[in-house]
Amino acid sequence: MKLYVGNLSYSTTDDSLNEMFVPFGAVTSAKVISDRYTGQSRGFGFVEMTDRAAGQKAMEELHGKKIDNRDLVVNEAKPQEKKSSSRW
Repeated sequence: MKLYVGNLSYSTTDDSLNEMFVPFGAVTSAKVISDRYTGQSRGFGFVEMTDRAAGQKAMEELHGKKIDNRDLVVNEAKPQEKKSSSRW
């Protein structure tokens, strides 16, 4: 199950994001998205969990939880849409 995690502190790392979700089950990957030019965190990331039930539990427990003085947003990730080229 892939989860979107928003409203992250800009100091959140991949490792600290992973640590937030490990208590709920096995984490396949945890990635904080950063700006491609500055390397600065964009304040959101994605976590993949092996078990759907664990993902559901993590969503219930962490959505709205205050971490680093910010209320987390945790939802099931939507499939990524293909970007259309705006070239002629």
